[in-house]
Amino acid sequence: MTVYKPTRVDTRPVRAIVLGGARSGKSTWAESRVSTFPEVTYVATSARNPDDPEWEERIRIHQARRPASWTTEETLDIAGVLLDRKDSPVLVDCLGVWITRILDETGAWTGEDGWQDAVRSRVDELVDAVHRTTRELVLVSNEVGMGVVPETPAGRIFRDELGRLNTAVAAACDEVWVCVAGIPKRWA
Repeated sequence: MTVYKPTRVDTRPVRAIVLGGARSGKSTWAESRVSTFPEVTYVATSARNPDDPEWEERIRIHQARRPASWTTEETLDIAGVLLDRKDSPVLVDCLGVWITRILDETGAWTGEDGWQDAVRSRVDELVDAVHRTTRELVLVSNEVGMGVVPETPAGRIFRDELGRLNTAVAAACDEVWVCVAGIPKRWA
């Protein structure tokens, strides 16, 4: 795994997004990106599920990698975290899980009236916060748009909404990275 080594002299906080497939190394790279800071706010977008031992094990592995000095916030209110008055960098992992939970909340899977507007509103709120934050920021997200067209309507909704989210967030960031096979590459 390539570790991020900053080369900037500019002191302005950087907003970066790292995209990649499953087990691509994107989370580990994002963690290395903020590892030189004494304190980090880690935003975990996943809900705990004691009925899913495999998911709980994934969460445990992520937690074990984090230093004790990091603060973890388990929340969907990423915008609220980005706009609070703290100085510590923020690491959000991950936007794919976040959009899934937003799609759950808005009734997207069952086609409830207004779900698209509700999703757009939440995405706009997040993108606005990414623009406005004064904190160093690294967001992790899945890249799912390079594969086959999903067979199910739910799969297509997820792929499309995550693609829109990634596009909007990337436009608000200073840096866009892609991680493949543990190798990060800056694209923008």
